[in-house]
Amino acid sequence: MDRKEIYASVEIADHEIRLIVGEFYDTRFNILRVERAGITGIEKKKIIDEQNVVNGIIKAVKQAEESLGYHIERALVSLPSVNVARHNKRVHVLPQASSKRIRLSDIQKGLNEAITYKPDPELELVNVGCIKYITNGITSRKMPIDETSDMLIMDVDLLFADKETVYSYARCIEKAGLEILDVCLDSYAIAQEAAVFEQTVDKYVILIDLARQNTTLSLFTHGKLVNCEVLEDGYGKWLAKLCEENHLSPHVGYRLVQNTCCLKEHEAKDTIIYVWSEGKEQKQLSEKQVCQLVAPYIHEWIQGINEACAPIIESGDVRYLITGEGCEIQAVEPLFDELNAPWQLYVPQTIGARDCSLVTCLGLFYSWKEQIDIRNDQRTSCADAEVEQVVETIRRKTSTQDEEGGFTKKLKSILLNDR
Repeated sequence: MDRKEIYASVEIADHEIRLIVGEFYDTRFNILRVERAGITGIEKKKIIDEQNVVNGIIKAVKQAEESLGYHIERALVSLPSVNVARHNKRVHVLPQASSKRIRLSDIQKGLNEAITYKPDPELELVNVGCIKYITNGITSRKMPIDETSDMLIMDVDLLFADKETVYSYARCIEKAGLEILDVCLDSYAIAQEAAVFEQTVDKYVILIDLARQNTTLSLFTHGKLVNCEVLEDGYGKWLAKLCEENHLSPHVGYRLVQNTCCLKEHEAKDTIIYVWSEGKEQKQLSEKQVCQLVAPYIHEWIQGINEACAPIIESGDVRYLITGEGCEIQAVEPLFDELNAPWQLYVPQTIGARDCSLVTCLGLFYSWKEQIDIRNDQRTSCADAEVEQVVETIRRKTSTQDEEGGFTKKLKSILLNDR
């Protein structure tokens, strides 16, 4: 029987903790639980209230544990793509002299040598990116295990991030009682989920991660993450005037624009779409009013994207891939046509997590799965014995229900009585 590999992924987003518990089983990936917990301790990708963030993580984990029935011990963690630096390290490995056959241990030795590289004391290694293996003059991205060669050469892409940011996020996870199974840049995780690396063999892809407080632009080409840039302008700025003038919370403003509004000025109608009370006074908003308060800021955001990416757009075949929580505002989609290059919206299709805000958490699973062979790490997020105990309990309950008049037995009784 195949072993259940259960993992938990955590993203500390700018206004909430996102947690997904998922399972790799029999070549399939299944979502077991999705949890969110609101926080206020993040500002401009920096943690300004550590305890608030820790409490949010604890709350999300506790909710998941209560639903699943077992303890979450460790997690995959995303880190913001702040001050990302990419460095390439080439290492040479001599296979065993007697056979000259390349083994997994040779590849692990080369990787361990590569990750010791420290280009700057202010940076911390977060991801091992693209690895190219060169044997007998042939370059491949597939591990050349069992091939015969005098020398194995490995070209390893190393992705570093700001050390202070990495440590502050990791500290929150550990203070919440979780062991860190692995860390990953949010941009890299999104690229794994959206299969960006496979799309960049001969073109550029600019990944746009639209969050509430900011927007992260990540450039990919030739199967590599080349650069990241954070713009201090997210969908929250679109809603600021709407919320301020009408005394609405950010959550209400977001839901209002997400579900009931057209954001094209010439198409918006005078139809009333929201009614509420302030004291004894009743207030209302029309679709046109909401559009007039929100649309100008969206146009301004798109113009900022165009300006930031103009030098890349001029240099070659480029397209945008847009995702992130802001893409759940479906009415903004027609406005993306104002971008200065072809664009595509990415919405995850995993059952149970079809939400643009969950792309990073989903990508963490695939980033980890990609590394398991080379790292030979069999750890999961939950104790196998505890999981099996819960599964066995469910089996016994199901069996007892069937024996004592479960749904199957009741259905058979109904069908027999109808004869």
